[in-house]
Amino acid sequence: MRMLKILFQAVAGLAAAVLLAVWAFMAFSPQLGAEQGKGRSEAFEGTGHYAHGKFVNQVPTDMSMRIDRLVPMLRRYYLTSVPDKFPPGPLPMLRPDPAALASRDTAIARVTWFGHSACLLEIAGRKILFDPMFGQVPAPLPFLSTHRFNPVLPVDPDALPHLDAIVLSHDHYDHLDYGSILKLKGKTDRFFAPLGVGAHLERWGVDGQAIRELDWGDSTAFAGIGFICAPARHFSGRGLRDNSATLWASWIIKAGGKTIYFSGDSGYGPHFREIGRRYGPFDFAMIECGQYDAQWPAIHMRAAEAVQAAREIGTKLMMPIHWAAFALALHPWYEPARTITEKAKAAGMPVVIPELGEAVPLDGGKLPDAVWWPEGKEK
Repeated sequence: MRMLKILFQAVAGLAAAVLLAVWAFMAFSPQLGAEQGKGRSEAFEGTGHYAHGKFVNQVPTDMSMRIDRLVPMLRRYYLTSVPDKFPPGPLPMLRPDPAALASRDTAIARVTWFGHSACLLEIAGRKILFDPMFGQVPAPLPFLSTHRFNPVLPVDPDALPHLDAIVLSHDHYDHLDYGSILKLKGKTDRFFAPLGVGAHLERWGVDGQAIRELDWGDSTAFAGIGFICAPARHFSGRGLRDNSATLWASWIIKAGGKTIYFSGDSGYGPHFREIGRRYGPFDFAMIECGQYDAQWPAIHMRAAEAVQAAREIGTKLMMPIHWAAFALALHPWYEPARTITEKAKAAGMPVVIPELGEAVPLDGGKLPDAVWWPEGKEK
């Protein structure tokens, strides 16, 4: 009996220590970002898409995480076996020449994809980096998510040249990475982010004067480049209490006589047709296609939806993003590339799928055309 009592006390003490550690982490870890504060929240109420302390989508999008939904979802995510969920080894990768990346040649027009949604746009002598997630795990703690497919990155953030701007689509960990921002905050002139995301950046030591927050429909110019914040269909949050407390967005860049689109994370919705009507046509579009699942169909797009979105915005060429870095959903790692190739061909939509670190020319040069993922049709 005495041994049982000691064992019970030990287990209870351990549980209390774990709970205390979790509470301390959630309360004080800078990775979780910053709370918005009353003044910011009150300002958001005038946007027309903020209610009861949360931003909302243009169309009804069920993002409720009730316990009766959350538990089955987690059980399915962590316990379901998916063939080829992870590649057998590191994916094909090119390592850009640092000297070439540093060039300010105004004739250069290209996009280099680093995996997932991290992309570098070089145009009109300017350099714009989108969603710079260069970390190994898209989560605040390593055991909360799977690791990056390739342990070595196409480029280390320390090796990137000075950037004119960093553009952020929303504050999820696989798009806004704490460690990456710490490395990059001294290498860029401006951060462009949706409403509320600037609070995270300021907590991480970014000068508030270098941050420009925009709402859907807002536009601004910097260094001869036009930045337009446009709608997306998604949600946000970095902790347990900040669901949708900051805005999510897609972005339009106008520079060098070209119009570029970056979708960020988005489910399919009427905003694509609206974006095409207001801001199109586009010369190039980076559109998410990956990490989709039947349990969250409204916030991520499958291949057919991504191709339809590309058609509706009116782009000449599309590149799928949000894949080939992490296993965040229950599909084979290569499925986004395989299916979007098939769907785009059937729809007559030009698509390019570069290797990690490979540049896509926007000036009419030869496009990457290697099929570096497994060929064949899905079952």
